Amino acid sequence: MKRFFVLHFILSCIGLCIVFIHIFFIHLHGSTNPLGYDTALKILFYPNLLSLDVKGFNNVIILFLIQSLFGIISLSHPDNAIVVNTYVTPSQIVPEWYFLPFYAMLKTVPSKPAGLVIVLLSLQLLFLLAVQSMFNNYNSI
Repeated sequence: MKRFFVLHFILSCIGLCIVFIHIFFIHLHGSTNPLGYDTALKILFYPNLLSLDVKGFNNVIILFLIQSLFGIISLSHPDNAIVVNTYVTPSQIVPEWYFLPFYAMLKTVPSKPAGLVIVLLSLQLLFLLAVQSMFNNYNSI
């Protein structure tokens, strides 16, 4: 299994190198013109476009580093900053907002299998509502 992961890592690195080489040669020679004529109005890759590409890449990397090093708390839930005590169970477990309906369904039913069935039926109901809406829109055309 380790060789499988190493193979995928190496293949992705090779693919990334091929993409960079391709972009370099496209910038170096230019792509073909579909109209068939050659123009003298060319912008050279080396002094002009390379400096713009490097500046843009540096800006993206700087913004990424600022966000990942200093702004990670802005993307995180405040409960993730609480120090973990492995000996005490939290008094209130709060799921994310998109899981709240399913959490409420599971908490109202005392039986675990019945709670799972109710959650699956609610998902099936949402799917059927989407299919019905799709067929109503199709029939009205």
